[in-house]
Amino acid sequence: MKELKSVFSREELAENAVKLLKKLIATPSMSRDEYNVSLIIEGFFNEHHIAVNRFKNNIWATNKYFDPAKPSILLNTHHDTVKPNKAYTLDPFIPVEKDGKLFGLGSNDAGASLAAMAQTFLYFYEAENLSHNLVIALTAEEEISGLDGIEALFPQLPNVELAIVGEPTKMNLAIAEKGLLVIDGEMTGTPSHAAHPNDNNAIVKCMEDLQNILKFKFPKVSEYLGEVKVTLSVINAGTQHNVVPDKCQFTLDVRVTDEYTNREVFGIIQSQMTSKLTPRSFRLNSSKIDVNHPFVQAGLALGRTTYGSPTSSDQAIIPCTSVKLGVGDSLRSHTADEFVYIDEIREGIDIYIKILEKIL
Repeated sequence: MKELKSVFSREELAENAVKLLKKLIATPSMSRDEYNVSLIIEGFFNEHHIAVNRFKNNIWATNKYFDPAKPSILLNTHHDTVKPNKAYTLDPFIPVEKDGKLFGLGSNDAGASLAAMAQTFLYFYEAENLSHNLVIALTAEEEISGLDGIEALFPQLPNVELAIVGEPTKMNLAIAEKGLLVIDGEMTGTPSHAAHPNDNNAIVKCMEDLQNILKFKFPKVSEYLGEVKVTLSVINAGTQHNVVPDKCQFTLDVRVTDEYTNREVFGIIQSQMTSKLTPRSFRLNSSKIDVNHPFVQAGLALGRTTYGSPTSSDQAIIPCTSVKLGVGDSLRSHTADEFVYIDEIREGIDIYIKILEKIL
């Protein structure tokens, strides 16, 4: 499409995004407790006379001239946050603007992307003759990979061909994302008094088993995501010093690349270990978009870069082609005194609009 003559200037959009983000920060929205923040978002659309849809705490809308015969491009990010950590020196629910930064819980992850996407949607809302419909969905429970967020909403959305997932990427394109597989394990042994010989010590056997898998190299290496990464994150065994325990329990955090499905990785790990292994879920698989996809090429034409993201997001449960692109820096996510630069919000809106103008 040709450049749209919107009723909003880029500066107005940026100012409105900051105002919206301040409202989001001031409204606690921890996962599964997002109702109040969903009302703020609903109010944004109502203020602009945009018909809005609600499903649980998920808010979504379509462009004014929506055509059911056309495929849709989805703007999606989440409005839930983690709980503020104890190292905060500022009130996490009071937005503070200082030195070009906006501080507050969820400002970077993912409030800035939400505010920028909302303004981008507003910019295109009244455009006619678009090649695709534009749909926006601002959803819940991302931080806990919950069942009542985008996964529950997606079947209600109209014919989504491409999803743009708003997570802090410095407005570069994460064209691949690692999946997450969490495995609980247990090694059993023979309980006994510590003073007597015992060749069936659950802890010793478990240590040997874990050392084997932590040293294991998966054969296939991803171009953008590197190797599958297995991390031992929890281990528990024993009750007192003079008793050899009957079991040793542990948890593995496995970051899966686009070269494997979660089920494939679990099968390989299972073949390398003697412990009893139980996967918590196979839902959060890796994702990848072709570098030649028109959206990616439009981003590259603007000087953006591509990379593989080690962190998981709702991309893992979106069942269509997707790319992660958003405002802020992932390294600031979940940190004390979280912030985003005001200029990053302005830049984010500008880049979203310019890329979409090339493909709509």
